[in-house]
Amino acid sequence: MSRTPHWISSHLAALRALLVLTVVLGLAYPLGMVLIGQLPGLKDNADGSLITGADGKVIGSSEIGQSFADRAGNPLPRYFQSRPSAAVNADTGQPYDPMTTAASNLGPESVVDTLPDPKKGWDRDDNASRALLTQVCRRSFDIGRTEGVDGSRPYCARSGDNAVGAVLGVYRSGGLTGEVTRVVSLNEECGTIKEPFRETYRGVKVTCARYGADYSRAIVTPIRGHAPGHSPIPPDAVAGSASGLDPDVSPRYAELQVRRVAHERGMTRAAVRELVGEYTTGRFLGFMGEPSVNVLELNVALDKRHPVKK
Repeated sequence: MSRTPHWISSHLAALRALLVLTVVLGLAYPLGMVLIGQLPGLKDNADGSLITGADGKVIGSSEIGQSFADRAGNPLPRYFQSRPSAAVNADTGQPYDPMTTAASNLGPESVVDTLPDPKKGWDRDDNASRALLTQVCRRSFDIGRTEGVDGSRPYCARSGDNAVGAVLGVYRSGGLTGEVTRVVSLNEECGTIKEPFRETYRGVKVTCARYGADYSRAIVTPIRGHAPGHSPIPPDAVAGSASGLDPDVSPRYAELQVRRVAHERGMTRAAVRELVGEYTTGRFLGFMGEPSVNVLELNVALDKRHPVKK
């Protein structure tokens, strides 16, 4: 009686194992997970936590943030605003793009802007970039104007109609020591401002920065200024999340926006606060994380219950 060669037996065993694992892990397991996901209580999350608008159409997911601004990027005053997002679609310029989810990767040491070519400007110079400090300063001042509060922050300065990181490049006679010989406002480009945010530093006149100039030998010196240490504008209003898709804001940021939304919709502030409370989630298990407000769900509820009269 002939016996099957060992190498053939080994290959047949491997093939059987492949077929069994394919059926179990490639078909049965995924289908089982899909069926389980359709059970009551799980179906909503499994389908993407979709949200429908006042017209019944799907407008988004409660797990992904959205921008509530016009085409020019100006916030729509009748809506609560989300936190900033670095997940921007390169073609449309729209934030909260799930295909480009990312953080800015900028940290506390990002205080000096890369100035644009004057012939191109910020919008057309791909090499230009604003430091994290300048981004935070601009957002804070903009929110201050929108919400009617003081948007000033430490190490921020007004520059024309905008704001920049208040950072000087200081030159000293001995390199790192000695008398101050020259001072440059590193984030204020010549030709775009009348005067730097500060006239003098240690008795030396402050000058504007010039595109293409080398300031590598200057000592980077942030200037704190006179802004209060505790800003009415919370951190999540001026800084994005790690994913760039966070759908929530802090109750403190939501409270800051209550007055504006109430005015725009003809509601009392108490009524708006009550609605905010409905869409505020507490700490997980009572002690993990921080309370948060889902902006999309809150804005959809506002449109359904208190639509803006046209």
